[in-house]
Amino acid sequence: MMMDLVAAGLDELHERIAGRFGRAEPRARVREYVSGLVTGLERKNGWTLAEWAGEVSPDGMQRLLRRADWDVDGVRDDVRAYVAGQLGEPDGVLIADDTGFIKKGTRSAGVQRQYSGTAGRTENCQVGVFLAYASRFGHALIDRELYLPQSWTDDPQRCRAAGIPPEVEFATKPRQAQAMIARAIAAGVPFAWFTADETYGQAKWLQAWLEDQDVWYVMAIRCSDTVTMPEGERRADALIAALPARSWQQIPAGAGAHGPREYHWARIPVRTGWPRGRGHWLLARRSLSDPSEIAYYACYGPRRSSTADLAWTAGSRWHIEECFQQAKNEAGLDQYQARSWRAWYAHITLSMLALAWLAASKAQAEKGGSAPASRA
Repeated sequence: MMMDLVAAGLDELHERIAGRFGRAEPRARVREYVSGLVTGLERKNGWTLAEWAGEVSPDGMQRLLRRADWDVDGVRDDVRAYVAGQLGEPDGVLIADDTGFIKKGTRSAGVQRQYSGTAGRTENCQVGVFLAYASRFGHALIDRELYLPQSWTDDPQRCRAAGIPPEVEFATKPRQAQAMIARAIAAGVPFAWFTADETYGQAKWLQAWLEDQDVWYVMAIRCSDTVTMPEGERRADALIAALPARSWQQIPAGAGAHGPREYHWARIPVRTGWPRGRGHWLLARRSLSDPSEIAYYACYGPRRSSTADLAWTAGSRWHIEECFQQAKNEAGLDQYQARSWRAWYAHITLSMLALAWLAASKAQAEKGGSAPASRA
């Protein structure tokens, strides 16, 4: 049933992005590339996708990624609009996170020994920063940036060899997330909240920028991070440790791999001089089985927000982990043989397109409807 829906609508999805291609050859080949990504092929790389398309060599597929005439960022915009049209609702959530792509050698754009959340350790890898969209209808990736360590941006010759444009400068992961959120806002993506882990939450300038945009957020912070109280700056863990037992509530934070994710939650109002109708809180999540296991969050949102609202938003971050898993398992996100800057963005964008279609098809199947049509 699922694959029937996918096959029935891929032509419509292809029509949606057709205007981004300057020539007929890459326009036709991208249909085969995306179709191959959503098949049950064990490996999804240039060779296997070429064989799937009936081609005798991977040259055409590699050319599609490396230098064919098409607007990669324009297709990204189409993916974002498609997800907003198929899964969007006013209560949607934007989620930022990064994931690693383990690589051999030193020539792939952005590769170096760096921490990979995928591996849970330092590996020779590329790291992509992503923005996901989640709602009650489903979730999908809507934007992406390749993280370039300073070891790369400080070496123009190395960047040039990998096809990195000369205007690209070093940007931290929170800066890349900010750019993607700004694009989502400018595109009119419907959402109520933003959430991310402590890589992003500990950037207080990002908190301030989100507040300037009136983007409500729940972002993880470190236990040692400070928050502003009437008496001055206080550590997050010290404030939470002083709470009485009655402050904690058991609240589900959404569905997990093994059932509802239940935790104890508590919050404290922080800062003074709240903007009209808005509030700031320090939120804490405590494990039911191990009370010493506590996570901390900086929060901003409507003054009427309940602890359950904040806990639900914090729990929504799980959806980007599901996106990464699904994109790698079902849409070939990490199964590319591309070293250049352009090829990375091209493959990742087409994998995101495939994942978006799978998410929309799944949502329609669960509703008992037909395959989703593309919207202008």
